[in-house]
Amino acid sequence: MNYTAHEPLPKSMQAVVCHGPRDYRLQEWNVPTPGTEEVVIRVDSVGICASDLKCYSGAALFWGDANRVGYAQAPVIAGHEFVGTVVALGAGAAAKYGLALGDTAISEQIVPCWRCRYCRRGQYWMCQEHEIYGFRQKAFGAMAEYMLFPANAINYKVPNSIPKEHAVFIEPLACSIHAVQRGEIELDDVVVIAGAGPLGLGMIAAARMKSPRLLIALDMNDERLELAKATGADLGLNPNKVDVVDEVRKLTDGYGCDVYIEATGHPAAVEQGLHMIRKLGTFVEFSVMREPVTVDWTIIGDTKELNIHGSHLGPYCYPIAMEMLAKGLLPMDRIITHTMPLASFQQGIDLVGAGTQSVKVTLTP
Repeated sequence: MNYTAHEPLPKSMQAVVCHGPRDYRLQEWNVPTPGTEEVVIRVDSVGICASDLKCYSGAALFWGDANRVGYAQAPVIAGHEFVGTVVALGAGAAAKYGLALGDTAISEQIVPCWRCRYCRRGQYWMCQEHEIYGFRQKAFGAMAEYMLFPANAINYKVPNSIPKEHAVFIEPLACSIHAVQRGEIELDDVVVIAGAGPLGLGMIAAARMKSPRLLIALDMNDERLELAKATGADLGLNPNKVDVVDEVRKLTDGYGCDVYIEATGHPAAVEQGLHMIRKLGTFVEFSVMREPVTVDWTIIGDTKELNIHGSHLGPYCYPIAMEMLAKGLLPMDRIITHTMPLASFQQGIDLVGAGTQSVKVTLTP
């Protein structure tokens, strides 16, 4: 055995395996063993993300269409939001990552190649190979009892001050922080965050740290808007009840918001933002869209000369996310609304899909 472990690892485990759209199965799978500079964790908690839902439901980004090749590879163990306990360390892994057996650990959701143009420039989150846990066969995910961190992974020890049931939120929070950083918020800005789901709530908490003049949350669920206020929003607006574009203009002397961050995944929110934002404003597109979005691009150029920024993953943000959670800057007991066993994964996916009774749904293998 070329690795260290508290005790011999079992040979098999339960895992949620993606075989294709709407074909996720709980089945027996081999427990991974670590090679050189690899880590095995026993998964303590794994979240169900909106992108997991889109992969499950067959979105073209993951499974392809006439215009693109799909990103997902099957069969693959799902799950890219996770936290676990280190149970085995390959040769050199302890020194490389500062991890010991028994530590709580996470790994950034992308496993970079470290060879491509982007990795060599420090832009590893845009790695050309793009092996993200839970979708690709070189990076099996965390909807399982055990999980392997490959040798190229970016791993962190999670402080004991963060409860494990909260630490599962580190990955989505890191993504939220990066989106806020892309917004380049200034002190006097009026900031609108469209979508008060788990990622939008993380953006609100991160944007609050930037001290904008006014921080507005948009969502069609009033309960989520109340949670957005508890997370740091000054105001919550429901597009089903008010003309949110008109309301934001009234609040800004007719100009519109300075920064608009789209985190709903709905095409209508993109057009809404283009009309709501002021000239020379900054529009951040975060969502994984289920279908293509059609808008009047003249607004972006000739009409408003907007700054359009994309946002992908959570590079360099994991330490910040851990600090925010350790400081209790988010109402995590209200954000994580459902925790259920791994065998109930289908119920969890359905809850996320409905979006009416849950905020964050997690599974416990």
